[in-house]
Amino acid sequence: MSKVKVAVIGCGTIANSAHIPSYLGCPDAEIKYFCDIIPERAEAAVAKYGCGKAVVDYKEVLADPEIEAISVCTPNKMHSIITCDALRAGKHVLCEKPAARTLPEVIKMQEAQHETGKTLNIGVVNRFNDGVNHIKRIIDSGELGEIYSVYVSFRAHRSIPGIGGAFTTKEIAGGGALIDWGVHYLDIVMYCTGDPAPRTVSAEAFCKLGKDIANYNYTYMWAENTRDVNGTYDVDDSVVGIVRTEGPTITFNGAWAQNIGENEQYIDFMGTKGGIRLYYGKHFEMWSTKDGMLTKTSFEYNSKNHFQTEINAFINCVKTGEKAPSHIDTNIITAKILQGVYDSSEAHREIEIN
Repeated sequence: MSKVKVAVIGCGTIANSAHIPSYLGCPDAEIKYFCDIIPERAEAAVAKYGCGKAVVDYKEVLADPEIEAISVCTPNKMHSIITCDALRAGKHVLCEKPAARTLPEVIKMQEAQHETGKTLNIGVVNRFNDGVNHIKRIIDSGELGEIYSVYVSFRAHRSIPGIGGAFTTKEIAGGGALIDWGVHYLDIVMYCTGDPAPRTVSAEAFCKLGKDIANYNYTYMWAENTRDVNGTYDVDDSVVGIVRTEGPTITFNGAWAQNIGENEQYIDFMGTKGGIRLYYGKHFEMWSTKDGMLTKTSFEYNSKNHFQTEINAFINCVKTGEKAPSHIDTNIITAKILQGVYDSSEAHREIEIN
């Protein structure tokens, strides 16, 4: 059986750390193009991986009838534009998270998917994480009872990525800590609790610690090569809020940067029979009761590379037409929450989510 010919559009960090190696590790996929508006990046990918053709214009990729699928790994500003163009060109799409900068942009993507019938998956990779799926199965089994409350913490000491660059420019990224980190945490909650419809949100997002770019002190900075002391900083570096859903109530506290010297990155699922704490990207523990005793359970399990699992699932969708857990019809629920958080913060009041 022939391999699915794919193109990677955007050859930056997430492409090189996740998408490209995973396509190379998928027996049913073959990379034909590396595309980037910076020619050197695409050319470097060709040289590094020993395959594909380097191009600058993504429309050249879309014009090739051999290409069946693409990964969109560009800055958030281009997600909706490239995705809609690709779907209407007859291509299947895996778009990195967040789906787009705003809910209206995400809705356009969903409309294009419904119009064309092509696969559109969003890169909420934790839906393919073994630990997350173990937790989902425990919750679905009823072992924790009713999940009535979930607490989310995605807080770091001082870790603003590429300050002054694309990550901290709202016009490009759409937001900061919430849209970069919070999307993963909130999506895990939605996935594990059955994607309940959100009802209301009350939140505040703060743009505080990174505003003086030149004098920002930090311990670690991801994407430091994009740091620009003369650049822009107009996104949230911390956010707090509460979301009421038709299922559990979700409270969250997130920060790229805080003046507390701790990194607290976990999710607490609180049920009537037991509770679970997921240490993000790591393991999880469960607390319950038995025969009049309090119990604590730790788990050991093998974990596959979730990016590889995500890419394999995407290629399977291309070949079979199946829907993955990361399909746009599911991910749009998380997009509604993100938009609701920003709208609530701007209005300084609780708002309804439709």
